[in-house]
Amino acid sequence: MGSCEFPRNLQVYRSTRRNYPSRIGEFSGVSLVTWRNIPVKLSVSLSLTVLSVETPPQGYRKNVGICLVNPSKKIFAASRIHIPDTWQMPQGGADEGEDLRHAAMRELREETGVTSAEFLAEAPYWMTYDFPDQVRQRLNRRWGTNYKGQAQKWFLLKFTGKEEEINLLGDGSEKPEFKNWSWMLPERVVELAVDFKKPVYEQVMKLFSPYLQADADEGNYSAENETNAKACTPGMMKCQYNLMPMPFQLRLVGRMLIEMVQG
Repeated sequence: MGSCEFPRNLQVYRSTRRNYPSRIGEFSGVSLVTWRNIPVKLSVSLSLTVLSVETPPQGYRKNVGICLVNPSKKIFAASRIHIPDTWQMPQGGADEGEDLRHAAMRELREETGVTSAEFLAEAPYWMTYDFPDQVRQRLNRRWGTNYKGQAQKWFLLKFTGKEEEINLLGDGSEKPEFKNWSWMLPERVVELAVDFKKPVYEQVMKLFSPYLQADADEGNYSAENETNAKACTPGMMKCQYNLMPMPFQLRLVGRMLIEMVQG
């Protein structure tokens, strides 16, 4: 993705705190229909570390990621306290047996203080990244585990509160992880991410791009996005289709069926 510079009037918010080898995976499924001689499938091959349909692969810590967007379609990102010049979206481990959407809301609250958020979409598969050696050793010592990396399920949430709600001290249940925060364009979020997370971040932006580009009102979902979903490759079409609001899914399927009958 291309680079994007900060605008001059970008606001960066600071909190006050107390002292305290990539592998290619495949997501596969069953064909839906054949439209204009194109098999529209549930499959998509992606150059990421590992993808799993239902469960995270063994050896990876189960984790949820949160892409929080404001009404202007900017994404929430925050800089790490102990890792200079590194920004990321909220994320955190999911407890055994915990509902993943509940885990996403919990992690968002613990890390940012945000409780005013509306669910928009969920990634249809798990994405993983491997820890660099030094990071893996440090985190496994802290956790008492032997994880290779993290397997993440990503959620897209819309921020519905006021910015005064954002508090990087979180809800007080965990130690603060961030010191500054800002609303950023997708390209900037990827650019400022630590290198070993960039492939996952790039794919998250692709998956959620229909929501990042569309109007906040589903009724104004642009015809351009609907056209792009038609024109994309079969695998990407499945991703775009899943993320469309329901009325446009029905409209697109109806048009496809009509054309197949007439053809």
